[in-house]
Amino acid sequence: MRAENSAIQSSSIAVARPVGTLRAAPAIRSTAAGPEAVGGPRSRPVPGPSAGRSGTVLAGLGVVAFSLTFPATAWGLESFGPWSLVALRSVLAALIAGSVLLAARVPLPDRRHWAGLAVVGGGVVVGFPLLTTLALQTSTTSHAAVVVGLLPLTTAVLGSLRTGERPSRTFWTAALAGAAVVIAFTVQQSGGALASGDLYLFGALLVCAAGYTEGGRLARSMPGWHVVGWALVLCLPLAVAGSLVALPLEPVHLNAHGVLGLVWVAAGSTFLGLYVWYRGMAAIGVARASQLQLAQPLLTLVWSFLLLGEEMSAAAPVAAVAVLVCIAATQRAGRGAARESRRIRS
Repeated sequence: MRAENSAIQSSSIAVARPVGTLRAAPAIRSTAAGPEAVGGPRSRPVPGPSAGRSGTVLAGLGVVAFSLTFPATAWGLESFGPWSLVALRSVLAALIAGSVLLAARVPLPDRRHWAGLAVVGGGVVVGFPLLTTLALQTSTTSHAAVVVGLLPLTTAVLGSLRTGERPSRTFWTAALAGAAVVIAFTVQQSGGALASGDLYLFGALLVCAAGYTEGGRLARSMPGWHVVGWALVLCLPLAVAGSLVALPLEPVHLNAHGVLGLVWVAAGSTFLGLYVWYRGMAAIGVARASQLQLAQPLLTLVWSFLLLGEEMSAAAPVAAVAVLVCIAATQRAGRGAARESRRIRS
């Protein structure tokens, strides 16, 4: 009996070891399967209600910052030529971003992110500012707002293709209706005539939508301000070279408006605006965030009236109400899709 008991005890001890090994295995599998371990793309978590609300607020703050860009650019053109203004705003914004990244000791992005950062830099740091600044030499800020009227829909389409988002039919109906309202209003505001800078404006539309889409995708795997910061730093050599070439060739007449306009487009629109915009976009999705920009042309018209003295038609309040209804519809459709995704995953 003692021999049998001894054998049984030995067997129990022998079995205990593999059991302990099995208990540790899930932790090993979980670590190995993590996306950061293999460098693969992370699956985008479905945002909860609180994250959706905060994301909407952040994206909305970005829209407010962007709505001041055209009036601030018009002010900046009082002191600088178009090429000098764009180059200087990029240099100042990159210096701000680089200082913040350095102070926070942010490591360099992964190699797989640099191509996306180049798209962001080319679209929203260089392309959109340059093309719209050239357009504003011959167009009013009211007319240039037609670009922003088409930008939400263009960004939603590119975002759906690039990130795999699939908004509902209700979302697309409201987005198309909002775009139609904004386009009709801005064309009516400009008298229905096409300006000579429209080619610049339509080019700006495409490059900006591409930059927004790629930045929103990157903001899922790295903080939004990292996306903005590294995109600006990446463009710094080109901006410095542009400043050295443009400043001697274009006259500079410093005044308060010109300096304030330059500071805002550098610190406000280019750095702070993109920072909150990409954080909000990462929280609620590219398509849903983009539709908040339906309000941007109307906000730009308000700023143009207050800061530049441009006229505003009596149709503005009607258009504002119609746009707000469309924005509410797109956000409600987006929240419904998010709730359904959470229900399926749970």
